[in-house]
Amino acid sequence: MPAPNLFLIGVRDAKSATTFYSDLFEIEPTFTSPHYVAFEVAPGVLFALWTGYSEHAVPNTPRTTEVGLMVPGPPSAVDEIFTNWVSKGVHVVERPHDAVFGRTFVITDPDGNRIRVSPVD
Repeated sequence: MPAPNLFLIGVRDAKSATTFYSDLFEIEPTFTSPHYVAFEVAPGVLFALWTGYSEHAVPNTPRTTEVGLMVPGPPSAVDEIFTNWVSKGVHVVERPHDAVFGRTFVITDPDGNRIRVSPVD
């Protein structure tokens, strides 16, 4: 059975979202078009931005999904990323705290999409 290999995020403006995610994750896109941008995050696995949902990419609309970044190391590794990202001006939804699965925090991108940082499971 094949595993999911495309994670698509709806954004209002592909160019500004590309700048945001390139800076946040320190990666460059592998494919760019005016309305769709893809980042290869592992061999054969894409994280992509698409304006096809732009009418729904309203920052104050509640979201029930998250982009996740699991990081190895001690809880302080999560705190270090938080400090780095806050210095970049991100919108913080949840400050670092200890959850059932470990140290975590949540921010949003400019379109309101949630991004959670947590330890590796």
